[in-house]
Amino acid sequence: MWLTLKTLPRDARDTLFLLLVIAWTIAPQIDNLPLWCSGMTASLLVWRGVIALRGSPMPSRWWLFAALALATAGTYFSFKTLLGRDAGVTFVIVLLALKTLEMRARRDAFVIFFLGFFALLSNFFYSQSLLTALSMLVALLGLLTALVNSHMPVGKPPLTHAARTAAWMALLGAPIMIVLFMLFPRIAPLWGVPSDAMAGRSGLSGTMQVGTIASLALDSSVAMRIKFEGRPPRQSSLYFRGPVFSAFDGRNWSPARRAVSQAAGTSAPIETSGDPIRYEVTLEGNNRPWVLVLDATPESPSLKGYSLFQTQTMQWLADAPISDIVRYKATSFTNYTLAGNPANQSLGENLTLPSGFNPRTQQLADEMRRDPQYSRADAATWVEAGMQRLRTQGYTYTLEPGVFGQHSADEFWFDKREGFCEHIASSFVVLMRALDVPARVVTGYQGGELNAVDGFWTVRQSDAHAWAEVWMGAKGWVRVDPTSAVAPGRTGSLQRLEIPQSALGQALSRVSPSFVVNLRAFWEATNNRWNQWVLNYSQAKQLNLLKNLGFESPSWEDLSYVLIALLVLASSGGALWTLWDRHRQDPWLRLLSRAHQRLTKAGLILPPQAAPRQIAEILQRMADQPPHTQRALSTELHAVSAWLLKLERWRYSPSKDRATTATLATLHREFQQLRWPKHLASSPLPLENTFS
Repeated sequence: MWLTLKTLPRDARDTLFLLLVIAWTIAPQIDNLPLWCSGMTASLLVWRGVIALRGSPMPSRWWLFAALALATAGTYFSFKTLLGRDAGVTFVIVLLALKTLEMRARRDAFVIFFLGFFALLSNFFYSQSLLTALSMLVALLGLLTALVNSHMPVGKPPLTHAARTAAWMALLGAPIMIVLFMLFPRIAPLWGVPSDAMAGRSGLSGTMQVGTIASLALDSSVAMRIKFEGRPPRQSSLYFRGPVFSAFDGRNWSPARRAVSQAAGTSAPIETSGDPIRYEVTLEGNNRPWVLVLDATPESPSLKGYSLFQTQTMQWLADAPISDIVRYKATSFTNYTLAGNPANQSLGENLTLPSGFNPRTQQLADEMRRDPQYSRADAATWVEAGMQRLRTQGYTYTLEPGVFGQHSADEFWFDKREGFCEHIASSFVVLMRALDVPARVVTGYQGGELNAVDGFWTVRQSDAHAWAEVWMGAKGWVRVDPTSAVAPGRTGSLQRLEIPQSALGQALSRVSPSFVVNLRAFWEATNNRWNQWVLNYSQAKQLNLLKNLGFESPSWEDLSYVLIALLVLASSGGALWTLWDRHRQDPWLRLLSRAHQRLTKAGLILPPQAAPRQIAEILQRMADQPPHTQRALSTELHAVSAWLLKLERWRYSPSKDRATTATLATLHREFQQLRWPKHLASSPLPLENTFS
C-alpha cells in the first residue's frame, strides 16, 4: 500500500492518504452508528478514492445536495433530532465523508482536518479505554501528517518527511499537553463526556424482566474492579448488592414504591458482627445511581462529588447517575442482620402476586400447605422445602433457557426445568409468596476473579446475578440463593458457564490456553493502571498535587494561577528557543554576517546582499590604493580577502562531507585569528558598480 502511494501523482497520493486516515479515525465507531451511516460513509470514501485514482471530475453540486439531504433525513429519522451525542456524531461523520467530494482547494482540506479532529475526539464519547487512546493516537499522527503535507506545496515531498515533522510537532506539544492534563481545572460539565455518553451500555437494569440478565452473561466487559485491604473474603461471600425488586406485575420486577419514597430518609436497619472488610472499588460508568458494595455496608462509601444515601433495602444510591469511572472506599460485613420494625418493611408488597399469572405454582403451594409434614412449617421450613425441590427434581442451570411466556414460574417449575439465575430466583420468590412468605428479588454481581498481575479482583458483566431475600421474622431479611441449589459451583467455586470465544481467541487457546489467560490478565492490569492514573485523575488529585508542592489550602483558583504561570513560562521558553533557533540557522550566513559587521564597523559600507567574492574584490582593490597600501593594512586586507574567497568556496563546494564540515569549523577559527582592519577609507570604486 505504501509503495502504491509513492508511485501515484501527488494529488492522488495525498487524497488517498487522507481518506485512509479518515477511515481509520471513524472505524472504531461503526458499532455505534446506524447501519445506513456506516454504509453511506464507506461508499462516499470509496467514491472519492476512485476519483483520485482515475483523475475523474468531482460530482456536481446536485449530487452533493442530494447526499446531504439523504444524510439529514437519515439522521433525523434515526434519532428524531439532529442534536445530542448520537445524532451529532452520526451527522458529523457523514458530513466529513461528504466534504471529501468537494475538496478542491486548501480551505476545503482544512475543513476536513477540523471535522477529522472532531470525529477523533468523538470516539471518546463511547470508550476511554487504553486501546481507544492508542488507536486515536495513530489517527492524530495521521491527521497531523496530512496537515503538514498540505503545507508543502512544492514538488512531491515524501510522506515520511511529513510524518517525521508531525511526530516532532506532537512530541514538542506533549509537555504542554501533560501540563494541561495535570493542572487544567476539572469544572463540570466542562471536563467530562456528555451526560448521555453511557447510553446503550450493557449492565444491570432498574427493572428485571425474566431473561434480561442472561444476555449479560455473554458480556465479558468489566463492571468494576476491587482492591481488598488484607485478606479478601471467601468467593462465596462476594455478593455486590444492586437493585432490589419487590413489585411484580407478572412479567416485570421493579423496586418497591415505598422503598423508593423512603430512599432519602432513614438508612437500613443493619446489625453487623465479625471483622470488617475494607476495600476500594473502581466502578465503570453505567449511567445509573447505584453504588455497588458488598452485603452489608452500614456506613456510606467515600465517593467524592456525590451525595450518597441508603435505602431500606440496604442499597446505596448516589444523587446523580454515575457516568464516569469513579473510585470509592467502603467497609462491609459478611455477617449481618437486616431486620428492624416489621411495620416498616413493606412486607405486604413482598407477599403480593398478580392475579392471572402462574396458577400451577400457586396450586403447588396449596398442595405443600396441605401436606401434613408441613403442618407447622415456618419461613425457614418453606425455604428449605423450595431448595430441596431445586436440588432433587432435576433442575438445571443453563445460559440458553429459551423464551419464557406469561407464566414464567410455572414454565420453570413444571415445563422447562432449566433456567439462568434470574429464572430460578424469580420462580423461587413466586413460590415463597404463594406460601405466604415475604420474599423479594435482589440483583447485583456475585463473584469475580483475581488478576494475579496487579492483585485486583475483576467483576464483569457476566458476573451479574439474581438471588432472593426472605423475611424470617426475628432474623429479618435473609439472603437465599436458589441458584446454589441448582448449580453449587456457580456460587461456591465461581464456576461460570462457558462464554463463546472469538475466532482469534479460539485459535490462541488451542496453541496455549495459559498464554491467553496470562495475556488477558496483563492487558486488563495495564488497562486498570490506565483507569487509575489517567481516567481517574480527578480535581481532588490535582489539589493533592498542589499540597505536595507547598500550597496549604489549595483551591481550583490556585490551580488556575499555577497553570497560567507554567504556560507563560513555557511560552517564554518557546519564544526564546525559537529566537535562538532562528539565529543559529545556517552557520555559513551567520559567519558572513559577522564579517559584514567587522568591515562595517571599520568604515566600509556594504549592501546586505554583498557576496564574499564581491567583498574580497573590493578589499583587494583597496589594498592597492593609498592609504591602504601601508604594509600592515594591506596585509590585513589581503588576508581578509583570501578568507572571504575560502568562505565562498566552502559554500558552493560540490560535496559537504565530514571533512568539508570540519573546514567550516576551521573558517570559524580563522575568523577569530584574523587581524581585521580598524579604519578603512571609502571604497576606491563606486559600490553600485561593484554590486550591479
